[in-house]
Amino acid sequence: MKRRTLLRPAGLLAAAASAALVLAACSSGGASGSATKDNPYGLIEAGTVRVASLGDAKPYTFTDANGNFTGFDVELFTDVAKRAHLGKAVFTGQDFSGLLSAVANHQFDVGVAAIGITDERKKTVDFSDGYLAGYLSVLTTRSSGIDSSADLAGKRLGVVQGTLQETYAVKHFPKASLVRFPDNNAAVSALNSGSIDAHFLDYEALKSYIAQYPDLKDAEDIPSFDAPAGFAIAKGNPALKKALDTALHAAMEDGTWKTLYQKWFPGSPMPEQYLPKAEQTSTPTPSK
Repeated sequence: MKRRTLLRPAGLLAAAASAALVLAACSSGGASGSATKDNPYGLIEAGTVRVASLGDAKPYTFTDANGNFTGFDVELFTDVAKRAHLGKAVFTGQDFSGLLSAVANHQFDVGVAAIGITDERKKTVDFSDGYLAGYLSVLTTRSSGIDSSADLAGKRLGVVQGTLQETYAVKHFPKASLVRFPDNNAAVSALNSGSIDAHFLDYEALKSYIAQYPDLKDAEDIPSFDAPAGFAIAKGNPALKKALDTALHAAMEDGTWKTLYQKWFPGSPMPEQYLPKAEQTSTPTPSK
């Protein structure tokens, strides 16, 4: 196994959400509200910020045993929303492939799911400043014969549709046969059943699957620091972007980001750019 030290992934990741939740989000959504004195950020409903997220992207955003959303991104955004006086954050699960379009169409106010900021995605939505960066990983079985990404040629490689992993795989693994899934759980199920040979996903998500399934292994971790994760919002709302950025940087400066990172990514080195300025020394680089 080829392993590199992790700086939290941005990747993005995939989602498991029921059709009922999707329909509920659409029916209760509609066009974003106009900015008013009582609703300065043009939220769908003043006093509530509706968030499109993922239900199976642990440890970033997932539902616990009681069906409540939790994870690093969920706790961070909840803190940011409170600082920005946006109101109560209400999370709804979506398939990742449709999450950004749902935000762009004002079915939700914000998309929160460790969403990597790319030029292509910025054509659809605007983003807050970045708050995470990390690795993409190749998950496979111990008997697959795959020991690195160089062994993926001619193999069936799972990816979650619409993620950074899919984009990366299309560009860098042209000889692999890509099999697209709606979420990581479906892909890992296919991997365990032998329907695919490997799955390309976020490093932190990979760790949880390896802990759950002893027959799986990490074949390679690939650094991807050019697309940090950000909160997605519909275009044309600079007031909301400014409020999110201001609150986000305040959470970084007072150590809240650091505390949440240590909670959800224990043992993983931290990207210094997200630490309080007094703790920054230089831009970190991943070590082998």
